[in-house]
Amino acid sequence: MKKLVSLWPALIVILVNSFIFFFVLCIPINLHAEDFWIYLIITSFFSILFCRIVRGITNFGNIVITKVSGQGRVRDMSEFKVQFKAYLVPIILLVLMVAINIFGDPIFHAKTYSQILPIVETDFASDIPESMGTDSIALMDTASAKKLGDREIGSLSKVVSQYNVSDDYSQIDFKGKPIKVAALDYAGFFKWFNNRSSGVCGYVTVDPVSMSASYVESKGMKYVPSGYLFDDAYRHIWLKYPTTMFGNLHFEIDESGAPYYVASVYSRTVGLFGGQTVSGCIVMDPVTGEMNKYSVSEIPRWVDNVFDGTLLCEQYNWYGTLHNGFWNSIIGMKDCKRVTSYSSYNDTDDSYVTKSDFGYVAKDGDIWIYTGITSVNGDSSNIGFLLANERTGEAHYFPIAGADEWSAMAAAEGEVQEKGYQASFPSLINVSGNSTYIMVLKDASGLVKLYAAVNVEQYNLVTTATTQAECLAKYKEMLGVEETKEEPSEEVTTVEIVISDIKYIDIDGNTYIYLIADNGNIYKARAASHENMLLLKAGDSVKLEMTGNIITKCEK
Repeated sequence: MKKLVSLWPALIVILVNSFIFFFVLCIPINLHAEDFWIYLIITSFFSILFCRIVRGITNFGNIVITKVSGQGRVRDMSEFKVQFKAYLVPIILLVLMVAINIFGDPIFHAKTYSQILPIVETDFASDIPESMGTDSIALMDTASAKKLGDREIGSLSKVVSQYNVSDDYSQIDFKGKPIKVAALDYAGFFKWFNNRSSGVCGYVTVDPVSMSASYVESKGMKYVPSGYLFDDAYRHIWLKYPTTMFGNLHFEIDESGAPYYVASVYSRTVGLFGGQTVSGCIVMDPVTGEMNKYSVSEIPRWVDNVFDGTLLCEQYNWYGTLHNGFWNSIIGMKDCKRVTSYSSYNDTDDSYVTKSDFGYVAKDGDIWIYTGITSVNGDSSNIGFLLANERTGEAHYFPIAGADEWSAMAAAEGEVQEKGYQASFPSLINVSGNSTYIMVLKDASGLVKLYAAVNVEQYNLVTTATTQAECLAKYKEMLGVEETKEEPSEEVTTVEIVISDIKYIDIDGNTYIYLIADNGNIYKARAASHENMLLLKAGDSVKLEMTGNIITKCEK
């Protein structure tokens, strides 16, 4: 009976910790999960501590004060040994966890880490189809999508009073076109409590081409991330798969527009805690709560995001820095490369954090992330690009030297510097074999004002326009890729322009002159036929005779 009385504090601690760690935090019961080890350490430590407090021992250390006839005395080292043994279980677990972490480090497993993401080197022009049409270019960033989505929901009084649009927009491919989607969230605990029986009533889709948002009404979604208690989507999945490590829980829709939540299933490939990768996904119907678990090879075709971009970038960095060994990544750095990154200011601890960033490409019915690859020594240029499939984890690398994304964004902003527009992270497209960045330019309020196309290898070649189609048309004209022959038409026109810029481009051994007018129009001529044009400069006023779209005569 006395033993049972002395054990009740430990039982209370175990029950409280189990509730916090499992029901509240949904910790996976899996030895590969570090959080599970933390639970074991904390629970065992406090269980022992509470038991000893009940037995009248109030301190743990070299000195323990007890009362003997009203006098205090210091116990000898034997008391310390007894107490040390009492806490042996949490101490052993802590030491073991630290040791496992250390021995799973890349310093001991560089080759294994470098092989987690298999890289296939391919040709850019064959890997990314010719410009793929403006409908396949995923340009819009999450901030712009959120503004459009909030504006759409704001016009629906019955919806906006109870729900918010989720901040977590997912980039997906829907019927061959890239769109962003986000489910509605309950606008707080009491809104969930009042609406939990009917559930969340719809979601928002945002078209990056037309820059428009649409609200789609759906059956009531009961199991969502903004729900509470057993309506929390994450907890609902954990209750069915308590031993599975999963994350990246996000919203997607299938080809019929039916809503689903998708979570990536993670596994470890190095020791217990190292070399994280994806082994499959869990797809849950938020209306019924039904779910299925798939391996990578079984994932439904409509699912787009299983290997999230941040993890793919981390895995490439393991390959890029460790494929020649760990010490080479520290000392010699021979052939070491990584994805392009940027520094983000963290105002909580007054420091800068280096992060990777990536754009999206819709290809073959899937969403692929792309990011530039640069030397670890760091400069403003790329040595190639990574293209990785978010559904299958397939990764392609194509070597192309050129400007990195941040330099291209600065070049686009420089074209309209008087307006103060900010460029979003670009997408990568193929324009007649030319690797090209295309991006949007936004004003201070976050609204999209212009599109910009920047040549990767010559980032001083920039065009801007108010629509994607017009931007690409101007860009192609600048490159001279639209004309297959230069036979003049019968129609001759005359224009007078003020030159804002001049470009000289070599095509098939011939030099072409491109006069860019102050109104944005572009005029082309072969340099060999107009030597006088080589003396022109920005600001000159000229009179041009045009045969078709080719300059036949130029007078200053």
